[in-house]
Amino acid sequence: MEEIKKIEQEFILLIMNCKKYKKKAEYQKKTWIKQLPPYLCYYHVIGEEHLETDFLFDNNDHILYVKTKDDYISLPKKVISAYSAIHQTLNYKYIYKTDDDQILVNPNFFNILPKLILEKSYNYGGFIVDVKKPHISQYYKLHPELPKQLPIYITKYCSGRFYFLSKIAVEDLLAKRKYIGNEHLEDYAIGYYLSDELKQKMLSIATNKFFTDIELSDFNMSM
Repeated sequence: MEEIKKIEQEFILLIMNCKKYKKKAEYQKKTWIKQLPPYLCYYHVIGEEHLETDFLFDNNDHILYVKTKDDYISLPKKVISAYSAIHQTLNYKYIYKTDDDQILVNPNFFNILPKLILEKSYNYGGFIVDVKKPHISQYYKLHPELPKQLPIYITKYCSGRFYFLSKIAVEDLLAKRKYIGNEHLEDYAIGYYLSDELKQKMLSIATNKFFTDIELSDFNMSM
């Protein structure tokens, strides 16, 4: 069987989106996405459980559809499915991940980030959350669809506001795709299942200095 030639794209930005919040993606496209440097390719990721294939790229609108449900509780499965789609299609070095409720407030961020990452060949980085003892998550108070009894175990992970993964890290996670897809908290799941040796060197990024949440008033004014 002839091997399919992969598209060369060293850095990819994946932005988790859903049909319900399509206008958030449109807002991002009208604002900070316009300032992305030429080296960076981006896709908004949307779940479409009735796809005939595992994934579908819409390169005209910069959308990656993956065969998952499009709800919050399916986010871990959506994310790992998107990583699989990129891994099968593109010849890449790093994947950046963020969400549709984020605004980039420092346009130089994506210009300086590659140098920081490549300088010491980091495999994982973002705002590091250090879970020092097991506990029950209280996140259901923000997202009632989550279980009330959701254990969080000792680990280090990067907040879902923004993090990056190397190709080696993505390959490591794809080997545990089934387990990640059964989790409820995406950013925690990525950090928990990523092998410890790939977390020996983590790049700490104060992501709150580069990203901020979309304010409802700003969002309404733009539409």
